[in-house]
Amino acid sequence: MSENNKQRLIVFFGTPEFAAHILDYLVSEKYNIAGVVTVPDRPAGRGHKMQPSAVKVVAESNNLPLLQPESLKDLKFVSSLQAWRAEIFVVVAFRMLPKIVWNMPALGTFNLHASLLPAYRGAAPINRAIQNGETRTGITTFLLDEEIDTGRILLQEEVNIEPVDNAGSLHDKLMNRGKFLVAKTIDGLFDGTISDGIPQDPIAAAQAPSAPKIFKEDQLLSFTQSNAESLLLTIRAMSPYPAALAECEDEEGNSLQFKVYDAKIGDHVSNSAPGICETDGKSFLRVIAADGKSVELLELQPPSKKRMTIQAFLNGSRKNLLLKFR
Repeated sequence: MSENNKQRLIVFFGTPEFAAHILDYLVSEKYNIAGVVTVPDRPAGRGHKMQPSAVKVVAESNNLPLLQPESLKDLKFVSSLQAWRAEIFVVVAFRMLPKIVWNMPALGTFNLHASLLPAYRGAAPINRAIQNGETRTGITTFLLDEEIDTGRILLQEEVNIEPVDNAGSLHDKLMNRGKFLVAKTIDGLFDGTISDGIPQDPIAAAQAPSAPKIFKEDQLLSFTQSNAESLLLTIRAMSPYPAALAECEDEEGNSLQFKVYDAKIGDHVSNSAPGICETDGKSFLRVIAADGKSVELLELQPPSKKRMTIQAFLNGSRKNLLLKFR
């Protein structure tokens, strides 16, 4: 980008780490951030102390002007936004903007989305892509319009999903690639090499998988009804957050719920019924899936305990404790 373009004004909208990482990169590359918009501080943790968003932390550390509106239609907020006189609004992991906001800048408002649109429109594109067994995904910048994730596509970049990737590692991969795509999009809009973008194909959009928000039922593992590959995909898709949930009974009939963070499909094929747990009490714990294959649990979090390896869990449990998973 020319030095002249680096003086032109941008407003950045975002909330979590994914967005904060990109804002930090734009600041380091000397983009002229007129101001930052993020959510109000929220109570968090056991003490319910007010916590700033990750984006606010970056904004304040760089002395950037900051707005934290409760309502994006608030007239005082809109007036303050207009006073920044930015030519581009950049949106990363933020809530839906009203038209009075996204229609404001002369060169448009664009969003970075963690998929190859129109595939995986919605709140959880990273989790859903892994859960569906995709081997590739990507990032897209697109112009905002009235609907969610439907705007004209500006730039896209493909990213491979490796067999070892979980939601956390793919999040970081897309975040690190995303900062460059955001910068490239800003440069293109300022230089005029990118303008109106390309409309999303309505036929492709209708056939594409979506990415709805994750609910508790999406986290639940059903060893008695699902095959081993499907169970492993769910574990990877939910790790580290919000984590897959495995419900089981101990030998005394107590119902327990574990968070499962890592697992693998074992070489062992069993004649045991689905849901039966097999363990040597010290080094492995495998659960039989509906297809007879075993899922070896590698890392989990027992109720009211910290996340731990399966060896640490077994060392702290009664020997030969038998569990039956649902």
